[in-house]
Amino acid sequence: MTATTETTTGIPDLYPSRGATEALTPRQDPVVWGAPDAPGPVDPADLLSFERDGFLAIDELITEDEVAVYRNELNRLVHDPDMRADERSIVEPKSKEIRTVFEVHKISEVFARLVRDERVVGRARQILGSDVYVHQSRINVKPGFGASGFYWHSDFETWHAEDGLPRMRTVSVSIALTENYDTNGGLMIMPGSHKTFLGCAGETPKDNYKKSLQMQDAGTPSDEALTRMATQHGIKLFTGKAGSATWFDCNAMHGSGDNITPFPRSNVFIVFNSVENTAVEPFAAPVRRPEFIGARDFTPVQ
Repeated sequence: MTATTETTTGIPDLYPSRGATEALTPRQDPVVWGAPDAPGPVDPADLLSFERDGFLAIDELITEDEVAVYRNELNRLVHDPDMRADERSIVEPKSKEIRTVFEVHKISEVFARLVRDERVVGRARQILGSDVYVHQSRINVKPGFGASGFYWHSDFETWHAEDGLPRMRTVSVSIALTENYDTNGGLMIMPGSHKTFLGCAGETPKDNYKKSLQMQDAGTPSDEALTRMATQHGIKLFTGKAGSATWFDCNAMHGSGDNITPFPRSNVFIVFNSVENTAVEPFAAPVRRPEFIGARDFTPVQ
């Protein structure tokens, strides 16, 4: 039997985290919420694979010509002086260049069209079994020669603790805008790790996001827990040409290494959440994160 706690809003906390010690909780939610035979761009065999592994890789989600359009828009944004001064831009600690721009579907109509593309939002609706809204969107820029990686973590641990998402009914897609080699800091996932929630130890500092977006601290699993999980599940490294994409479950343990090659790695990252799983108050943080990181606009994508 899984222990739960009661929040101030009266909603049970099915996934306790940020306590005195780490705690493992079996997943209480489906992985694929939609019916196996529901119409959509994901075929039943791939849905079963997503259920088992917690991810789905697609060789070509968008075409080469479309990649060029999105990459030009990414370059425009990261070289825009006004964008650099915007709080939605995160700067690389070493190079002082823009590393991430959040809320790109609101900043850019080009990326807004990508969010509405049925090849993208249709897969999210199919996996989550409902209409969806964008919980978070961003472009990630990982130039060569030393761009920092991101340490192992479960997105849901943060979105639950700091944004107030109650259930695991959220899915992400990372669309490559440059080639992902096995050497330039690509995405790594532990297959099957999404079936167990790892509640991390330690309280959440106020305005933790200001530090965590550059270097994760609160919500970071211990070396011992990561060793156990990697031994049990293994690690899958994703490679692919520009235009390829990786869909992954919100609770999949994942991370990426530094990029010390000359070859940049850039992608657009979209998080879809079910309209039946809208955010409440944070489950383990003193205040909400800003809305450009954890949306409070639950308007369905149309």
